Amino acid sequence: MNDAEALALGDLPVKAVPPQRVSRRVPLWSYPATYLLMGINIAVFVVMFFFGPVPALIHQHAWGSIITAPFDVDTLLRFGATASPLIQHGEWWRLVTGTFVHVTILHIALNLWCLWNLGLFGEPLLGKRGLVAVYLLTGTAGMMLSYAWSLISGQVVLVAGASGAVFGIAGILIVLLSNRKLAMPWDELRGLRRQVIFFAVANLVIGMAPGMLGMASASHLKLVHLDPGMLPRIDNSAHMGGFLSGLALGLPLFPRMTSGRSRYRARQKLTFAFGALLLCLVWYALSKFV
Repeated sequence: MNDAEALALGDLPVKAVPPQRVSRRVPLWSYPATYLLMGINIAVFVVMFFFGPVPALIHQHAWGSIITAPFDVDTLLRFGATASPLIQHGEWWRLVTGTFVHVTILHIALNLWCLWNLGLFGEPLLGKRGLVAVYLLTGTAGMMLSYAWSLISGQVVLVAGASGAVFGIAGILIVLLSNRKLAMPWDELRGLRRQVIFFAVANLVIGMAPGMLGMASASHLKLVHLDPGMLPRIDNSAHMGGFLSGLALGLPLFPRMTSGRSRYRARQKLTFAFGALLLCLVWYALSKFV
C-alpha cells in the first residue's frame, strides 16, 4: 500500500467543498497517534524480547529461525496476551492488553507495517484521539469475538496481536473514504478505498489459508513440503470482529464528516462512548450468561 497523499482532512471543512487536487504532502512526523500506537507495541516487544528464544538463537547463530521463533505461552501470558480460561476467571483487561502483544518478530513486523500504512490514511480522517480510540475499541471487539467463539466451540484460545485493531481501522476507512464530499477528487478517494478493501480481503483470505491447509492430510502436505506443525495459527474471528466493529463505528461518523470540526468531533465522542458502553454490556453478558 503506497503512502497516502495528504487528504487535508485534519482540519475538516466547515461545509462541502468542490473536489480539488491536493498537492501538499503532510510530513511523516505529522502522525503522532500512529507512531504512539506503534511505539507501545514496539516497547512491549522489546521488554518481552529478553524473555524469548531469540537471544539464545543469536548465540547459536541460528539466523534462519530468528524471525519466526515464538515466545512461550508463559511469557505471552505474563505480558497480557488474551487467554480464554483467564478471561473466564475475571482477567477481562487481557482483551485490551492482548492487542499490544506479539508472538514473533515476523508477527509484529507485519502488523506494524499494516498499522503504519493505514494510520497514514486514518489519522487525517479521525484525528489523533480518534485513531487511538478506534484502535482500542476495534482491537478489543476482535478479542471479544474470539473469546465468544472459544466459549461456543469449547476450545481454549490464546490470542495476541494488533491485527484485530488493524482490521478495525481498515473497516472504518472503507466507510469514511466513501464520502464524495471530502476535499479530494472522487477518483482518488475511490482508489484509496480500493486499496483498503484489497488489504482487508487479502488478509482475511490469508487468515483462512492455514485452516484450510490444516484440513489436508499430513501426507498431502508433505508432497508440497509443508510441515503441519509449522502452519501458523491465525484467529480470523478476531480479524472479523475488528473489521465489523470498524465498519459499525464509521456509519454514524459518515454524515458529519463535512459538517464542521466541532460537530464532527462531537459525533466522534458520542460514537466512541457508545461503542465502549456496548463492549462493556457484551462483556457482562458473556461473563454472566455464557
